[in-house]
Amino acid sequence: MSAAAATARPAAFSRVGAFALIAGGLALFLALLWLISADADFGGTRGRGQAHASSNGLNGYAGLVQLVEAQGYSVERSRNAQDLETRDLLVLTPTVYGDAEEIGKILEKRRLLGPTLVIMGKWFASTPSPNLPPKVQARFKRGWVTLGGASTSEWPGELPDPYRFGHAIHPREANAMAIEIAPPQTAPSVAPKVKAAPPKPGPPARWSGMGLSGTLPREKLLHAEIEDGQKALIVDAGGRVLAFGIDLDGREEPDTPEEEEEDIFTERVHPVIVLADPDLANNYGLADATRAAAAIKLVDRLADPEEIDRVVFDMTLNGFGASENLLTLAFRPPFLAATLCLLVALLIVGWRAFQRFGPAAASGGPDIAFGKRQLIANGAGLIVRARRFRLLGAPYAALAARRLAERLGLARPDPDAIDAALARRLPEEEPFTRRAARMEAATKPADILAAAQGLDDLATKLQQGPK
Repeated sequence: MSAAAATARPAAFSRVGAFALIAGGLALFLALLWLISADADFGGTRGRGQAHASSNGLNGYAGLVQLVEAQGYSVERSRNAQDLETRDLLVLTPTVYGDAEEIGKILEKRRLLGPTLVIMGKWFASTPSPNLPPKVQARFKRGWVTLGGASTSEWPGELPDPYRFGHAIHPREANAMAIEIAPPQTAPSVAPKVKAAPPKPGPPARWSGMGLSGTLPREKLLHAEIEDGQKALIVDAGGRVLAFGIDLDGREEPDTPEEEEEDIFTERVHPVIVLADPDLANNYGLADATRAAAAIKLVDRLADPEEIDRVVFDMTLNGFGASENLLTLAFRPPFLAATLCLLVALLIVGWRAFQRFGPAAASGGPDIAFGKRQLIANGAGLIVRARRFRLLGAPYAALAARRLAERLGLARPDPDAIDAALARRLPEEEPFTRRAARMEAATKPADILAAAQGLDDLATKLQQGPK
């Protein structure tokens, strides 16, 4: 066993181990990129009392999302403001203190894009109070809320035509604080358990419309004061409007061929339905099968005439909007092609990193070798890489002349003097000048090697002497 082999240390990682490390790191990096670009939400409190499509509190709409999906619709919870321009059915759940200007712009754009369902806010909700009795706190699950009083919204009165309406409450007296600890039911036919303090002041309000009728969870209800061009869909026992539609019939049928020709260049107006009291569609309301059926009828009323099979629940108006980022753009056309090319290039670089570019370096020696042998090897390697063989002839012939002059005892390496001295010492040998001329004229590696060998033979024979 050689000394180098004896002192060689085993590699820290085998080829398989190194590949596993690189592959695992690359997979984790790609997963991170995907999670960032997909705006995924892991963990969290699933609501914190807000009324949105991911909330499973009484005032949330997670139950409506499941119910719509169970009807065969493709459902998406959107945190991207670009999805507000979808041509599918869009469900908006603005807060009680929404921005009238922002919502108005959305509705005006939606008029030429696709149908829209607007569900108004109602309840003040919060997470369970730490002052509740331990037995009551133990019944709460993650995402459940306590419901306070009901409130109307002022921003509907600031919307542009034809979406402007008044939002009112009935009865108008203050609503007593109540605590709701019932979970949203997976089956709408099962009513939630309700514990209220103090007891409800009156019987639940009744409603009717779209071929259905029933009661609301509470006596307190919100209703809309509609204007001309708005059509009531669901009302309470006193005729107050709980849900109404705008542009439900779209454009009217043309009466004359001239009007029909003009309609070819006119874009279709898409309908909007506003649900003034959300207890017909939130998790609290969906505990009743009749209210659940009414909520589905509102969705079908918007989707069926336009043959829509996809429903988008917007969450940007509830503060869950995600800003556009470079990672999101990288995985969308037309930038997706460049991203794929970059990934392929990375794979090629990784594969080439495992391929050796020559034999393994000897271990145990210094990083930079010293001595004439290494210097000669480095110089020869440089000449071979540069392929400038024609530059070797003249220097080598001059070097051979100095060596022969020293052995012949000449003061200067003069070619004619070397020939005269060689004629006396080795009369049978070819003169030096001819061999030097062949060396200087050689351009190919084989010719250079043969000419150099001829010059070296003269020096060797001078050292040995004549036979």
